[in-house]
Amino acid sequence: MSKTRKTGGRRWAKWIFLGPILLVLAIQLYFFGMVCWYAMFNPSSTSFMRQQLSELREKNPNAKLKHQWVPYERISNNLKRAVVASEDANFSDHGGVDWEAIERAYERNNRRSKVVGGGSTITQQLAKNLFLSGSRSYLRKAQEMVITFMLETVMSKKRILEVYLNVVEYGRGVFGAEAAARHYFKTSAANLTSAQAARLAVMLPNPRYYDKHRTTNYLVRRTNAIQRQMRFADLP
Repeated sequence: MSKTRKTGGRRWAKWIFLGPILLVLAIQLYFFGMVCWYAMFNPSSTSFMRQQLSELREKNPNAKLKHQWVPYERISNNLKRAVVASEDANFSDHGGVDWEAIERAYERNNRRSKVVGGGSTITQQLAKNLFLSGSRSYLRKAQEMVITFMLETVMSKKRILEVYLNVVEYGRGVFGAEAAARHYFKTSAANLTSAQAARLAVMLPNPRYYDKHRTTNYLVRRTNAIQRQMRFADLP
């Protein structure tokens, strides 16, 4: 074998090894750049929004999402407290990941031999909504955690909660606090009562289901429980 052929073979072997690493780094740089952008500018859409709009337009080419951005100050503190109480009681204290919740979720997943829950914090949910899909796998969870640490490094807790409340899904084609308030209660996000806010917060894990089933016994019981816990929720 000639020296040139040996050199060429080593070069290809190097790129076969380095190529995937460089690709992963490039993807992480993209995510970090977008996180820095969203720290200053409001996202006009998210991965979840685009995915759902595409699904809606398969049936109706003219379908549109219900979504209207409102600043943090124009979102009722009732909703902020309800969401923190329901979704992430330690939001103001942790660094983006609730390790105890993840450990509990890991144990549940192992018992059922599949990924059924991830113990996600508000920051993790925002990472998923902004950039990722709704699929459940450990690879996607790992990417979610990387983006979570980016969000916590670049954004304040107040900004994280503001973005989350403005982009989270509240029903089929309904995204963000303002659209949810108008869709369910014919009011604005600023005027949500504690009972209305608690109900919206409880709907978050399965919003499309509760959009169609608004009076289930669980929804009523859980709403009452969250309403009692709201006064203990710390806000950024």
